[in-house]
Amino acid sequence: MIRKQHSPFCRVLALVLTLAIWSPLASADLGRPEVRIGWTAWSDAEAVSKLTALTLGSVGLDVELTLANIQAQYRGLAEQNLDLMLMSWQPHTHASYLERYGDELEDLGVLYEGTSMGLAVPEYVDDSIRTIADLAEHAELFKGEITGIDPEAGLMVGTREAIEHYGLDAFDLTESSGPAMTLALGRAYEEEQPIVVTAWRPHRKWAAYELRFLEDPDGIFPETEAVHAMGRKGLREELPEVAEFIERMVFELDQLEALMAAAEVDGHRTAIRDWLNANNDQVQSWFPSNDNQ
Repeated sequence: MIRKQHSPFCRVLALVLTLAIWSPLASADLGRPEVRIGWTAWSDAEAVSKLTALTLGSVGLDVELTLANIQAQYRGLAEQNLDLMLMSWQPHTHASYLERYGDELEDLGVLYEGTSMGLAVPEYVDDSIRTIADLAEHAELFKGEITGIDPEAGLMVGTREAIEHYGLDAFDLTESSGPAMTLALGRAYEEEQPIVVTAWRPHRKWAAYELRFLEDPDGIFPETEAVHAMGRKGLREELPEVAEFIERMVFELDQLEALMAAAEVDGHRTAIRDWLNANNDQVQSWFPSNDNQ
């Protein structure tokens, strides 16, 4: 538990950060880490989760990152095996997980909003293909394939529904991961080959490539959503300043996409360090103690 009189948040955060604390800090000798953050290898979730771990670690907290699929993260919070997850898409995409596990979670508020998801193609693809329904007549062009991500993702659930609703019987939805989907998109883009991918914002691919969402006239995918931070039950009481820090965190989509694009070139450690230094005032405002300084 963080005690007020000795709280690391009472220190002024120096944003010339020491990257020695980047790696998960828990060990068998130290026992259970103070803050356990679940994350999935989606571009936005990876950037936000690693930035949070680095920032909390910079004020002396023992932080551990645990890679897991989205369902395992909700279950991990409900079973008190995780403290935080920073990728709850609400109100629609993760509705089934919230219905199942929500009573055992604490909603710590919106991290970023205006998010969107659906299917996307590169801008060089034939301009006549503007809607998801248009794909039905062009299965051969795309070799009958929609490149997807991890199968439990809400985006994949929506894509399966869209395939059925729009009569895309000639298409197969491939299951992979966020990085694998992005790699396939990059290879196709380099050779200007047609490709259709499951897509969402924020994601570094929007900063790296010229893409367009396919219109969804019947509203199978939600128009916009917000990404929330979720904590295990009891987090506010046991780690009040960690909870308040997370509640204060907020990002703009353009900020995140620029961070993700920089991470692809420079690596997450360097990109996050540079982002924290460039956004010093914003990050300082996330720390509860700074209201009284």
